[in-house]
Parts: sequence; structure tokens; C-alpha cells
Amino acid sequence: MRTQSRRRPPRATLAMAAAGTLLAPLLSGCWVGAGGAGSGGDAINVLMVNNPQMTELQKLTRAHFTKETGIKVNFTVLPENDVRDKISQDFANQAGQYDVATLSNYEIPIYARNGWLHEMDSYVAKDPSYDEKDVLAPMRQSLTGDDGKLYGQPFYGESSFLMYRKDVFEQKGLTMPARPTWQQVADLAAKADGAEPGMKGICLRGLPGWGEVMAPLTTVVNTFGGTWFDKSWKARLDSPAFEQATKFYVDLVREHGESGAAQSGFAECLNNMTQGKVAMWYDATSAAGSLEAKGSPVKGKVGYAPAPVEKTESSGWLYTWAWGIQDASRNPDKAWKFVSWASSKQYEQLVGEQIGWSNVPAGKRASTYTNPAYAKEAAAFQEMTKQAIEQARPNDPGVQPRPAPGIQFVGIPEFTDLGTRVSQEISAAIAGRQSVESALKKSQRIAEKISEEYEGR
Repeated sequence: MRTQSRRRPPRATLAMAAAGTLLAPLLSGCWVGAGGAGSGGDAINVLMVNNPQMTELQKLTRAHFTKETGIKVNFTVLPENDVRDKISQDFANQAGQYDVATLSNYEIPIYARNGWLHEMDSYVAKDPSYDEKDVLAPMRQSLTGDDGKLYGQPFYGESSFLMYRKDVFEQKGLTMPARPTWQQVADLAAKADGAEPGMKGICLRGLPGWGEVMAPLTTVVNTFGGTWFDKSWKARLDSPAFEQATKFYVDLVREHGESGAAQSGFAECLNNMTQGKVAMWYDATSAAGSLEAKGSPVKGKVGYAPAPVEKTESSGWLYTWAWGIQDASRNPDKAWKFVSWASSKQYEQLVGEQIGWSNVPAGKRASTYTNPAYAKEAAAFQEMTKQAIEQARPNDPGVQPRPAPGIQFVGIPEFTDLGTRVSQEISAAIAGRQSVESALKKSQRIAEKISEEYEGR
């Protein structure tokens, strides 16, 4: 394992990055207040992303957590790009409006480094029933700060894999390789395109956002032999490997991808796959729970294969939506009670019994994969998910040394802005408004400004 970069960015850099990121929702009219300047009494404020598992949590909280503890939870639920902006503002300013927020393994080490999060080791030590050792090691490690303390607890963990319609493949006489390459996937997408009326060969994210289009695309870049930065922090977005991977991705989605690809993110691709509009989808392993849920039109029709590769043995990302407690929270003890409930084995049992075992926010606890009820319901994807998480290599995701950890992101504060700006250029190429070459030329200039700050450190 290579040593990770531990350079602490200047406060001014973080403030500027936060300010730039936070103006967007204010100017676009996306600002949604939670009412009041923070929580108090027997209530906490929780800010979270609008993924399916989160909305299910929202529905269960009042009748279970609040009934058991007396703690009222005020939820603010927003799309991914919007929630990141809002969290960044509140936590960077330590405004204390939100006690708890959904943060990823990208933000938590950075936020912890800057004193924005409340450590959780002290709570874990007093709460043996939480069973911290049951949390999968890759998840614990990804939510640990430079000081070795825990600053987050995973709600669910994920990697990425390829989902495909088994029935469509059978009708067309297609076979999914046990370990597909991206070229094989492209060939399959071409053959599956039009297999049913209105069906496209594959869905790939094209929506701007460092956590949207750049997540799957960066895994493609890694396995094609590219990298955002080399070990000396030299920007490499203009390298042949980066360009080859990006052109491959853009061409594939333009030729055989979903309609409106430049506006399609996780939610849109999930809908396309569920509604039978695409034959394949490369994305988060967490999507399988929705595809196999009760009432899903494609339940039992979907097959799962490892993330496609080219030059690496694996290429799946490592990600968790986790709970972080703001250091400025007025109610950290009550916040921990919510966090411990929302990431517990007991909550998984509740979801399994009341909503369905395929909907359990899995990918975080070893006990999940030894639970007979879960294993039976999630048989189609649970082992593939576990393997993908265990095989993820956040410190060594490509073919060359990296200066910072991360598979689908670069673990530095500046990546929020960098990834978002580059994603806008890539999305424009997907929309046909510019060439890949033009998009990467502009992106390289943006990345070189980061190189100037980091090189030689």
C-alpha cells in the first residue's frame, strides 16, 4: 500500500472552494431552508441525499426511531449535486443548522482534517451493541481520519458493476463474459440496441457532476491506463490513455446509450433500466436492491457481472453514503442515537421485514451476508456486491502510482470544483456540443492549476 498524501490544504483554499461551490444553488434558486437556525430540544436536523434507501429511512423513522427515543427528526432531502452544495456550506461554516448529514468517503477524511466533524470513537466505545467490528474493514478505513479516529458510520456501502437483462440477452443469443472487458461490453451494447421497441444497448451517466458522470468515467480511465494526476502531481488529462478512455465512453453512450444521456445520472439510469428502456447499465452495486425490489418490472430478469476492465484486474469503485455529525451540532448525543440506529443491524432487520430484504442498505456489515433471509432475497447480486467491495483498490486503482487515494475521485478538497468543471466539458461532448479532444484540452488547463499548487510537495 502506498503512502497517501496527507498535505493539509490552506484554509483559504478551502474557503474559496466552498464559496465557489455554494453560490450555485443560491443563484439557481435551489436553496431550501430547514426552518430555523439549527436543532434544539428533542429534535435533530438531518440533511440527506434523495436516493431510494434514504427515502425509505425517512418513512420508517417516525414510527420507529422517534417512537422509541422521543427524538424528532427533521429531514431535508435533496438530489446529489444539490445536497453536496448545501452540506459544504453548512459544515464549512460550522453553521450548525444540520446535526447530521449524508457524507461520502470522499468528504469525511477532508472534513475531519478541518475540524468540521464530531469524532465517533467515544460513542462507539460506550455503545457495544452497535458492534463496530461488524462493519466491513474497507468501509471503516475509508471513514477514518488522519488521527485514526472514526468520523462517519456507513448507511450503505457500494462498489460498481455491470447490470444486464438476462432475458434480452437470451432472446438475442448473447452471452455475458464472466469478467467482461469494455470492448466486449461495447460489442454487446451494439447487438442489444433495439432488441425491444425503444430499447437502447446501455445506460451510462452523462449528467454533469463530479459524483455523477465523472464517477463511472474515472473507473474507465483507470482501467484504460489513465490517471488524473501522476505521482508527481502532473495533470494527465491530455494523456493518450485518458483521451482513449473518454472517447470510448462518449462514443459508446452516444451510439448505443440512452436518450438524453447528457442529462442522465444515477436516478435516470435506474428508471431507464427498471422501465426496460436499456439492456445494460454500468453503475453502483446499490442499484440492484431497487431492480430486485418487490413490484419492480425487471425483478428476476437482471444479471450481474464485475465492472468491465481493460488493463487492470478490477475496476469497481469504493463508495459509501455515510452519516457524519457536524462538530457544531447542538445535540451530538441525540445525533449519535440517530446515526447508530440508522446504520445498525437492527435497522437492516426492520427494512427487511417491512419493505423487503433486497431493499436493505447493505454493503457495510459482514453480518448482512450471513443473514439467511437477506441471502435468499438478494441471491442475484449479494455475492457479486460483496466481492466488488472487497476487491476495490482505493490506493492503487490503476496502472501507475497515485499521489492521493480514490478510485472514482481524487481525494483532495479541490476535486469538488475540478471534477465538476471537467464533468461539464465531458457532458457537453456527450451532448455533441464539442469534441472529446476539445473537452479534454480545456479540462487539462483546469487540472494544471491544481498541479501548480501540489507539485513538489
